[in-house]
Amino acid sequence: MQDKILIIDFGSQYTQLIARRVREIGVYAEIHPFNIKKEKLLEYNPKGIILSGSPFSVYQEGAPKLSFDVFNLKIPILGVCYGLQYTTVNLGGSVQNITEHREYGRAEIKILKNNKLLDDAANNSTVWMSHGDSVSNLPKGFELIAKSETCPVAAVQNEAMNIYGVQFHPEVHHSQYGTQLLKNFVVNICGCKLNWTSSSFIKESIEKIRKQVGEDKVICALSGGVDSTVLAVLLHKAIGKQLVCFHVDSGLMRADESKTIIDLFKKSFDISINLINGQEVFLNELKGVTDPEKKRKIIGRLFIELFEKEASKFTDCKWLAQGTLYPDVIESVSVKGPSQTIKSHHNVGGLPEKMNLKILEPFRELFKDEVRKIGVELGVPEWFVQRHPFPGPGLAIRIIGDITKEKISTLQKADSIFIEELHNADLYNSVWQAFTVLLPVKTVGVMGDERTYENTCVIRSVNSIDGMTADWSHIPYDVLNKVSNRIINEVRGINRVVYDITSKPPGTIEWE
Repeated sequence: MQDKILIIDFGSQYTQLIARRVREIGVYAEIHPFNIKKEKLLEYNPKGIILSGSPFSVYQEGAPKLSFDVFNLKIPILGVCYGLQYTTVNLGGSVQNITEHREYGRAEIKILKNNKLLDDAANNSTVWMSHGDSVSNLPKGFELIAKSETCPVAAVQNEAMNIYGVQFHPEVHHSQYGTQLLKNFVVNICGCKLNWTSSSFIKESIEKIRKQVGEDKVICALSGGVDSTVLAVLLHKAIGKQLVCFHVDSGLMRADESKTIIDLFKKSFDISINLINGQEVFLNELKGVTDPEKKRKIIGRLFIELFEKEASKFTDCKWLAQGTLYPDVIESVSVKGPSQTIKSHHNVGGLPEKMNLKILEPFRELFKDEVRKIGVELGVPEWFVQRHPFPGPGLAIRIIGDITKEKISTLQKADSIFIEELHNADLYNSVWQAFTVLLPVKTVGVMGDERTYENTCVIRSVNSIDGMTADWSHIPYDVLNKVSNRIINEVRGINRVVYDITSKPPGTIEWE
């Protein structure tokens, strides 16, 4: 039986980070909205509860609140930021607005006494603060265990009730001993076993898949991305020949993408793939289309139509496997707690209903980095597992304006050069996503003694954790210089290269 930590989401932008950190420690954690019912919480049977932060002030009208008294359940609790303030107010203490001493960013905490929560954390270590309210009076039975220069109550405990609270965010990497603090809570205080591993997930998933599917066949659409690839390998390990894989070649992918995928599956896993060549169909339908949303809809529709046509030949298939991930199921940035919306681009349209298929989603409890680890454990080559995310509509949303065969070829060549040089500089794995964009903007240039009037290429590279926020990558100038020179010299049709230094927000990662 797996030990579990339940995280109650009050709407913090960092809630997913809490779950990721706890899982990295080796303990399974799951996020539930603050409107969770008491019965559901008890059914989950958590070994501990973490109350998240929130954009709300605890006294604010409409501030998120639980519908029951969580503090009387005799389950260890850790309140983080708003979670600490919520704990304080509900147990008889008070919170005040500290407008003149708001804390945003790094701070140093002074540990006031030995305690289980901050065990092995160095005194005067850096933590990450983000609050405008602060605890002014502790509830009865609580004691102060840490403070900062401008925050008199940085950490508290009530050992008798097994309730702890911190005003800072241990889940962000800026907090030096944040992971140690979380480990102290989930292991030493809650008594959780470190049994959330790639091996345990694979073993349990194989048993679960076999039980769910029985003798039925399962369809899996391979996009060429990490999620669908690892999913197919896991399914093949579980049900072997009962798995039927399809790959749609839209012509809008990386250079030689379809060949790479088919070769990988055949040589590494002995899995055959039904290749659907849709290059001409996609090009014809996209001819003259410039609106990004129309592009997406056309591409989505064609994927479904081509997939359905081919899949309908396999009448004995009863299941459709999808690589839905945990961030697709929850949206922790939602102020009113995570929604249960699943992003449409992770689903193969209305196929399940149309073809009377049941959905199989083995990864719906996983984060992207966990899928990568499972991929490595299953034998998927490291170079493939570490590939950057690639958008469902492919290069169509990286070619601004209309789509032509020539533009696709131009962008594929430029993109290959950029990625190759990142590998050469040993930078590829240190950035989250890197790619090129082709603009319908022509500029004057000089090549040799001739004047040129050709297209502009944008190179884009960002650092991120899950794509919800991102910062542009600070790639060394000499690498940028090499990339620019190679693209201009080797790719016909491009005579200018620019680097996008826009973060998300305010921008988005993709251009369309």
